[in-house]
Amino acid sequence: MRTYAYKRVSNGMTLVEVLGVMAAVAILLALYLASLPKQWHHGSPGIQCVNNLKQIGLATRVWEGDNNDKYPTAVSVTNGGAMEFTTGPNAWKNYQVMSNELSTTKVLLCPVDRDRFLATNFTHLNNSNLSFFVGVDANETVTNAILSGDRNITNGMPLKNALLELTTNRLSGWNSELHGSRGNLVLADCSVRPNISSVGLQNAVANSGFATNRLQIPILAP
Repeated sequence: MRTYAYKRVSNGMTLVEVLGVMAAVAILLALYLASLPKQWHHGSPGIQCVNNLKQIGLATRVWEGDNNDKYPTAVSVTNGGAMEFTTGPNAWKNYQVMSNELSTTKVLLCPVDRDRFLATNFTHLNNSNLSFFVGVDANETVTNAILSGDRNITNGMPLKNALLELTTNRLSGWNSELHGSRGNLVLADCSVRPNISSVGLQNAVANSGFATNRLQIPILAP
């Protein structure tokens, strides 16, 4: 009689019981993934967008590690940063100075963004090649600060010098331009908030550590 299938493992469960638990978890995970919108399945544009933002977060942290613990928006142009370009249609400058850390322009484009196109290289980068905003005031000491995210964000007010100011006093939200009135954020600690609703965005603003969150939107015209 074979008994190895019933050998107890370190947690006191038999191998058969362990396999049963694993099977149950696999079934629950499959059901959860099936319940998600198609754009959030593995390998889908939604997941690719999240991965791109994760790469932006990591690249920013690497860059600041080599620049006195400051992000590009806090470093002067003369020292290789983008501080003087944090207003107007210059969001692309923030990512251009991180070209070595980002490695490829592909991470700056959301796969579902049909109004933007891939830049062939960082030398010719501009807002036409950019799907993500820049959190102007984000820094590593405020871990919940909003660092970047999908550009389809609004507070119902017109932009001033390409800057969108988000506060708890005015409701912010996503329009339907990219992800069906939802969107993605990456915070200063490199954590990503995927597929969040407008309420989720408002919560992120409330917990950001700033009374006012200034976001530089990659507009296509002055």
